[in-house]
Amino acid sequence: MTRPLSRRTVLRGLGTAVALPWLEAMSPGTIGSAARAASSPRATRVAFLFVPNGVHAPEWLPKSAGPGVHEFPGSLPPLLTPLDRVRSHVTLHTGLAHGNARALGDGPGDHARSAACFLTGTHPRKTAGSDIHNGISIDQAIASRHRGRSRFDSLELGCEPTLTAGNCDSGYSCAYSANIAWRSPRTPVAKETSPRAVFERLFMAGPAHESEAARRRRLAR
Repeated sequence: MTRPLSRRTVLRGLGTAVALPWLEAMSPGTIGSAARAASSPRATRVAFLFVPNGVHAPEWLPKSAGPGVHEFPGSLPPLLTPLDRVRSHVTLHTGLAHGNARALGDGPGDHARSAACFLTGTHPRKTAGSDIHNGISIDQAIASRHRGRSRFDSLELGCEPTLTAGNCDSGYSCAYSANIAWRSPRTPVAKETSPRAVFERLFMAGPAHESEAARRRRLAR
């Protein structure tokens, strides 16, 4: 039987471990036999990163920038140089736009609309009340399709706390501007903003959906 990785082992190799498919390897409840692990297909991951204030296009786009699909036989744009070591696996799509993030008669509120539309492709209902309505985000659609295949169906991480009420942008609810993941048209998915809490979820053994109180009790033993 394969033993779960120790905390010390994780800390020792943290610099590279986070770049590997490590989630299943951290939990005793999800570790199978060596033979099963060898025969199982490697898990495929998908990640969506939201840059709310955009990027400087001349430093981001390839020199041949125009609508289309770009690979990189030449030099990478300055902002993409961190991807140089994996450039053969990188494809950049340009010329895409979310028409539903535009006003479409709803007036100001571009910040909230762009965040709400980013992964849903939906024009959100303009309201600062409880009658919010968006769409299901692509990350949650993928998580639902592959539910149960890994320890966590999805992970939502952010820099600022999740908001679900109030007027944050020209009559648009804070739920739109503070969330990009939506489980249903009326249900944004809360994000984790504490690096420590994220570390504990990922690297300290315990059920994937363990509550914070239960996790603290277990770690205090």
